[in-house]
Amino acid sequence: MDNFSAIDKQQVLRDSLACWNTGKTQEWLDLGIDMVMGRREGYYFWDLDGKRLMDVHINGGTFSLGHRNPEIIAALTEAATQYDIGNHHFPSPLKAALARELTESAPGMTHAVYGSGGGEAIDLALKSARAATGRRRIISIQNCYHGHTGLAVNTGAARFAQPFLAGESAEFTKVPFNDAGAMAAALSLNDAACVIMETIPATYGFVMPEDGYLPAVKALCEKHGALYIADEVQTGLMRSGDMWAIYGYGVRPDMIVTAKGLSGGIYPITAVIMNDRAASWIFRDGSAHMATFGGSELGCAVALKVLEILRRDSTRANVEFISSYLRGGLEKIRARYPEFFVRIRQNGVIMGLKFAGDESAVTVMQQLYEAGVWGIYSMLDPSVLQFKPGLLATREYCDELLEKLEFGIGQAAAL
Repeated sequence: MDNFSAIDKQQVLRDSLACWNTGKTQEWLDLGIDMVMGRREGYYFWDLDGKRLMDVHINGGTFSLGHRNPEIIAALTEAATQYDIGNHHFPSPLKAALARELTESAPGMTHAVYGSGGGEAIDLALKSARAATGRRRIISIQNCYHGHTGLAVNTGAARFAQPFLAGESAEFTKVPFNDAGAMAAALSLNDAACVIMETIPATYGFVMPEDGYLPAVKALCEKHGALYIADEVQTGLMRSGDMWAIYGYGVRPDMIVTAKGLSGGIYPITAVIMNDRAASWIFRDGSAHMATFGGSELGCAVALKVLEILRRDSTRANVEFISSYLRGGLEKIRARYPEFFVRIRQNGVIMGLKFAGDESAVTVMQQLYEAGVWGIYSMLDPSVLQFKPGLLATREYCDELLEKLEFGIGQAAAL
């Protein structure tokens, strides 16, 4: 459909309640958010009723380069004149080129294996750790999220695992974030295949790793023979100011999982970037893991363009500018409401805004929605608003955003 104004929004909501996702649709309606996305461009999108919203949720980083980025659309359009999904059994120029670019972007890595969704890529990383070590137990962080697929959902918080009778198993251990002692105890049994962590846990509210914590975890993994998997689905691809946030903490992981933004918001593609140890199964039996749509050649064309844009000096400079400029504006807003707006968690354009009160970020989200800004509360800590500006945002966009943030946060503080 190319004419969003002709779509009956209320019918879409009725159909969604009836036969798409009743619970999720009703949850948003109960919060007063009856949003159905229509037109979208850059870091804006419009509800079907014409309401314009500034997008600082960007779907977890999927739209880091903006909605419908014209360069990415052009790359897909050009690729579609020669390519299609391709055949997952055979090499291809695009798959090989992207693998080379991904491994070169991550020191110590030698292989890239593709998927079509983030959970699928997490499952592949966990399987690879088991294959490399001959061990089954997987260690993750309490109140984390790594996806909804088979192994991934077992590593996550109970909210996502229990409905599907997952997570309750001796093969999965969860420890608190920023607790090196708990991690040491969990690894000391010498039976763990791996530790998997988001470099900065997103769904838990972007809690920042304490100084030395991530290097300590990597050292413990090495001591006890476990692999370190960095889930960079939301923190990678230049959002920290570096291609992969984990390297900024002085850690070389055994695997990096990337998804969301690798697609440019246009064509699904994900990848696990591995070192030789993690990729050991590839040398023994390369057909041990396959995915028909993993590494679609059209997806590879899109991802290559995404990486090209991210590597530009202008992109890095813009990330540095946005990080500093928005932090300055947010600090001024926080100074006006210090008892309500209590903390800013930040690494580059990875930000969590912490408010007083257990579910205060839900109220902030609602007020910002009314003001024309779409951010989302952290589902595992609803006192934190996930705040994720796009990498290519302009100063004018930031000024408009800060103005609306001040209004919306002020409205929430007054309630």
